[in-house]
Amino acid sequence: MNVRGTLEPDEVETFLEETTVPVRLSCRTPGGRLWMVSLWFRFREGVLECATSADADVVSFLAADSHVAFEVSTNDPPYRGVRGNGTATISPDPEKEVLGDLLERYLGTTESDLADRLLDPDRREVRIEIEPETVAGWDYTDRMGGGA
Repeated sequence: MNVRGTLEPDEVETFLEETTVPVRLSCRTPGGRLWMVSLWFRFREGVLECATSADADVVSFLAADSHVAFEVSTNDPPYRGVRGNGTATISPDPEKEVLGDLLERYLGTTESDLADRLLDPDRREVRIEIEPETVAGWDYTDRMGGGA
């Protein structure tokens, strides 16, 4: 992974491991138009991992063209984030292992109505793995005085 911007590689990794906002994932439709979707993610071993329904539009889009751009950034000042590009791969996740971890990461539990719907045994789930090629990280804490 080629790291640019004001964050060091270890700071990029720490930010992606600790930040719990969705990744904004950009790809192309088979017709060549741009498409963006927000997905929960986890960062493990240099890869962003997401989960979604096997029937989601983004799955067919990524199957047609695996090149992506992405951004993970805070929504409140002081703004910090990581953006980049890379390649996505899709694989089945019949045990919903990634989804279960993401429910714990974002909601703190798999005991909710949402979790019950997403973990339904009849729902087909896939794992999207994003291998970053180039990333740029930033942290505006100093210039923004630590917050709003």
